[in-house]
Amino acid sequence: MSIQKYPFFMPSLNLLLNFRRPKFSFIALLVTSSLWSQQTEVVDFLSIDAFVAPKLETQSLEGGMKVKFQILKDADSVYLDAINMSVLSFTGQYQITHKATKDKIWLLKEGGFKKGTIYTTDFTYQATPKQALYFTKDQIWTQGQGKYTSHWLPSIDDMNDKIEFDIMVITAPKMQAISNGKLKPESLSATKDGEWRFDMKQPMSSYLVALAIGEFRQITTQSATGVPLEFYYRPEDSLFVEPTYRYSKEIFDFLETEIGVAYPWQNYKQVPVRDFLYAGMENTTATIFSEAFVVDSIGFNDRNYVNVNAHELAHQWFGNLVTETEGTHHWLQEGFATYYALLAERELFGDDYYYWKLLQSAEQLENMSSEGKGESLLNPKASSLTFYEKGAWALHMLKELIGEDAFKTAVKSYLEKHQFKNVTTADFLAEVRLATLIDITAWEKDWLQQSAFKSQQALESLVKSKFVNDYFKAMSYRNVPFSEKQTILESLLRQPNDYLGQEAVYQLASEPITETFPLYQLAMQSKNSYIRQAIVTSVQEVSPRMRPLFEELLLDPSYVTQEFALAGLTAAFPEDRLKYLEQTKYVVGFQNKNIKLLWLAIAISSEVYGATANDIFLAELRGYTSDDFSFEVRQQAFQYVFQMQLFDTEALENLVNAAVHHNWRFRNFARDLLKTLIEKEPIKKQLETSMDQFSDREQGYLQTIMTHK
Repeated sequence: MSIQKYPFFMPSLNLLLNFRRPKFSFIALLVTSSLWSQQTEVVDFLSIDAFVAPKLETQSLEGGMKVKFQILKDADSVYLDAINMSVLSFTGQYQITHKATKDKIWLLKEGGFKKGTIYTTDFTYQATPKQALYFTKDQIWTQGQGKYTSHWLPSIDDMNDKIEFDIMVITAPKMQAISNGKLKPESLSATKDGEWRFDMKQPMSSYLVALAIGEFRQITTQSATGVPLEFYYRPEDSLFVEPTYRYSKEIFDFLETEIGVAYPWQNYKQVPVRDFLYAGMENTTATIFSEAFVVDSIGFNDRNYVNVNAHELAHQWFGNLVTETEGTHHWLQEGFATYYALLAERELFGDDYYYWKLLQSAEQLENMSSEGKGESLLNPKASSLTFYEKGAWALHMLKELIGEDAFKTAVKSYLEKHQFKNVTTADFLAEVRLATLIDITAWEKDWLQQSAFKSQQALESLVKSKFVNDYFKAMSYRNVPFSEKQTILESLLRQPNDYLGQEAVYQLASEPITETFPLYQLAMQSKNSYIRQAIVTSVQEVSPRMRPLFEELLLDPSYVTQEFALAGLTAAFPEDRLKYLEQTKYVVGFQNKNIKLLWLAIAISSEVYGATANDIFLAELRGYTSDDFSFEVRQQAFQYVFQMQLFDTEALENLVNAAVHHNWRFRNFARDLLKTLIEKEPIKKQLETSMDQFSDREQGYLQTIMTHK
């Protein structure tokens, strides 16, 4: 799973009710309460009907809710998780009162709550979330994975309590809100009055509650079974909608058929947001994903949304419909989502692609295992590589062991029997054993319990693919003299497979160009983007003989290839930099502006456009370091500014701002760079004298690193 441009409309909350103090001792109740780490044994929260009104100008939120819960055991009190929230007003029927602490809102009742009784209560609250609700220039969005929704919405961190959530979102007049469930008919005019009411029919864990607000547009379609599909985008990205969401309907239809269980929710929405923390998040009915995947048709060839799209959709069954009881069983969510996403890609791109992805992940897992870092799938603290890729491998091997029919029967029964509930690995294995007479004990030990990756078993599975055998054979020629393998490499390039052709090209890199040039020409003739990309990324220096090929690659339908070609040509032939810059001056590249930023760096360093133009280019490059742009753009810009020693006051202030960014990877990058810069006394002095220009958070961080220097 990242500033403020306009004020958010905040209505006068006439619904607010007078605050009522508890009439008895809260401390005494805590002493006599049940073990609250197991609150699900005491109370079942049935529904939360909430409204939220985020305010961009203060990065805070006011809201309220009606909570309905059933008592399972007599108790003096129950709670909602609520991090650093202030209760503004409270009304409790049945003589219910409340007490807010730093991480909970306690619901208290004199005489106690009685087993079997259903209670309701209403309250309003205010929060200034430090995480989970993010304000990114002109967007607001949530990321609740784990136990974080309680930072902006009183709820239950324990994923074992599933609740039906209905959310009303109050926005500024021209903003769009996206949340879980179906938009109610009375909200169809919401663009005018700023009230968006969403209805969920089924319960879900609190971490799956989501919110996204921004200036979005949408296109709609429906699945083969009639499920409404909604694809959101920013107005300026209208030309990117088709390549960004390419194959979305096909993925949905495939997964519904392959899984064998109807999509369990009312509708499905997807929305890209700026500065997201991860690639995507599978909130129930409403996937939020990184706008880095918003691409044009050229960008699609290198960096598309297909895998993330399929992965997050698969979670609607595996994770949302059935949810792990605890981290020990996390593979039931991530392993299944990874595996079914891979099956969807196999449907779209073929068997070779499927086995190539398996081979790649097997190499990663084997490397980790050989370094003594292998992990059991049932280790709750395992890495993402284990939960995702080893989990997918476990399912691949299970299907091979018991057969496709038994595998599908087990999955279908598992989902239907435990729908809207929480599950353990034992629940899944029980359905597998009911579906087959084949003993799975060894599989369970090898793939779920053992920390080592079973590379020999994986290899035996992989070599069932003709492509994998051909690839291994091609690899076997890596240390063979060129004269002895020239004909073989030529044959690989004449009938190019993406991966075999790439392997052939990579084996040319260490050979004399006088001998390999005809094969490079043959590789170019293939028109295969991946093979041509292998040329441009493996050739270390562009020789005069290779120059025409690289000039052709400068216009290749791949932004990765274009970037490497531009860098290679301008480095090798500085006298023609202006020519190459003119050819690419209007190319932007991916969402991170990879080619635009490279272009600026080359133009500035070569000074081929003159001093006046250079000043304009320099201002533009430094400008991309500001928070007007996404962190992906800023990070690229900072790297060029640092490498070219172009930091000025503005860029330095932007780097300090980046050092407190909510995206931890970008924040760590900025902090490492800032620590390097302040080793230079003039820069350190500059920051010390301009300390008052920074925000409280920025000052706090600066003072910390200044103190430690």
